[in-house]
Amino acid sequence: MHLAEMEAARAGMPVVCVRHESAGGPNVKDIHMENFNISVGGRDLIVDGCVTLSFGRHYGLVGRNGTGKTTFLRHMAMHAIDGVPRNCQILHVEQEVTGDATTALQCVLNSDIERTQLIEEEAQLVAQQREFEDKIEKGDSNGMVGRDSISQRLEEIYKRLEHIDADSAEARAASILAGLSFSPEMQKKATKTFSGGWRMRIALARALFIEPDILLLDEPTNHLDLHAVLWLESYLVKWPKTFIVVSHAREFLNTVVTDIIHLQNQKLTTYKGNYDTFERTREEQIKNQQKALEANERARSHMQTFIDKFRYNAKRASLVQSRIKALERMGHVDEIVNDPDYKFEFPTPDDRPGPPIISFSDASFGYPGGPILFKNLNFGIDLDSRIAMVGPNGIGKSTILKLIAGELQPSSGTVFRSAKVRIAVFSQHHVDGLDLSSNPLLYMMRCYPGVPEQKLRAHLGSFGVTGNLALQPMYTLSGGQKSRVAFAKITFKKPHIILLDEPSNHLDLDAVEALIQGLVLFQGGILMVSHDEHLISGSVEELWVVSEGRVTPFHGTFQDYKKILQSA
Repeated sequence: MHLAEMEAARAGMPVVCVRHESAGGPNVKDIHMENFNISVGGRDLIVDGCVTLSFGRHYGLVGRNGTGKTTFLRHMAMHAIDGVPRNCQILHVEQEVTGDATTALQCVLNSDIERTQLIEEEAQLVAQQREFEDKIEKGDSNGMVGRDSISQRLEEIYKRLEHIDADSAEARAASILAGLSFSPEMQKKATKTFSGGWRMRIALARALFIEPDILLLDEPTNHLDLHAVLWLESYLVKWPKTFIVVSHAREFLNTVVTDIIHLQNQKLTTYKGNYDTFERTREEQIKNQQKALEANERARSHMQTFIDKFRYNAKRASLVQSRIKALERMGHVDEIVNDPDYKFEFPTPDDRPGPPIISFSDASFGYPGGPILFKNLNFGIDLDSRIAMVGPNGIGKSTILKLIAGELQPSSGTVFRSAKVRIAVFSQHHVDGLDLSSNPLLYMMRCYPGVPEQKLRAHLGSFGVTGNLALQPMYTLSGGQKSRVAFAKITFKKPHIILLDEPSNHLDLDAVEALIQGLVLFQGGILMVSHDEHLISGSVEELWVVSEGRVTPFHGTFQDYKKILQSA
């Protein structure tokens, strides 16, 4: 069994591989999913859902964390929704590829099962052909018969390989991997040698190579550096078929999607246009609904006053009756359903240590037995710092955060930290480190024993973890909800400096907006590693570029930095 098949079988998914001609009917064009329900563990996520996917349109699926976006994609991928034709090939990219001895390039190529099998068969037949040639040389007439039948089969194989354009497959796979920042050397490395983030990129490369009828992408930019994000944007803009993407990266959505599907209150609603257009349309709708609601309430109240005033007045009895009937006919305008506001309230430190807070003097660093990653770093961070560090993945940005936080020590030179400074670090590692069997409140009580429960509840509440959410087991929380618990944990001691490593991963778009507001109001220093344009532009003032063992201030906006990368 091939790798793709094994993974599909394990996940209970249909096998998705390169299809060279449509099997089982005509190519799937538009898809109408009507009146479907999706629930998980007794909780309704979508009720009477209706969505039409028009062929070739690019959809952004948006909605709050925990509303069921990923579950909806999984149901589609498993053909578990009526209206999804059996012969429609759907690929949901959410799990990294399994690490084994297969190279990254071969792993992508193996998804073309037919090509792989034909090439394997060709190799076997060529070897057999040589054996028959030897027999013929020795005068064995059976060799002729065997050789001829092999030649005939080889001819069929070569024709088929030509028909499916097998020769160009390797170049196409290599170019997709290169776009996702795999160097030629990395493409030849075994998948088991890569970290989870890089194996996720291989899964993405494989999906782009397969080009299914419908591609489902779940936060595809989470594991990419800016270079790869820009490449993926330009690749998806030209995507000839239909895709649905879940993403918290507003600029990415604005670039690649043609429509937005909004999941709110167990309902799916489709809007034409990109994310900014959707937001404007929604605001307009809410305003109009508010006006209609107020007008309805005014008219009802006016009639009710008349009815109450003249109810027992015989002369006006017929007028009262007609008003009562009119009131019954009038009906109610639906209440406006708006998501509750998110909060990210970073506590203000009670004290402000004097400068210098953190300073690097000729600091160099390399992991034991490895090369020097950074040489002679000289910079300082204080309570007014608002900095974003940018640069390719694997260049060492997270290592610099660890040096600042004191989790690592420089190999030479010094890193000075004021004795009074409190530093909070947020990274995916802190989200992964949460005790999933516990609930947010119990977890905080364990982290901060002796602190009154009310105080911990209030602090969780300042990150939007309120009411029942604070008492739900953490394994039931979405990625974004877990992120907010992690934020609450690291900021309880009122830090002076917050270090953030890709903080917007797993947050939904509204939560990123709330995070920006929280960071703008925070009265301390911020240093973040991120490639989220909207987050960086909204919350920091300085860009530092990490490259070739150095950290250099960048004179210009994130937009300027992006342009330099695009022209490189």
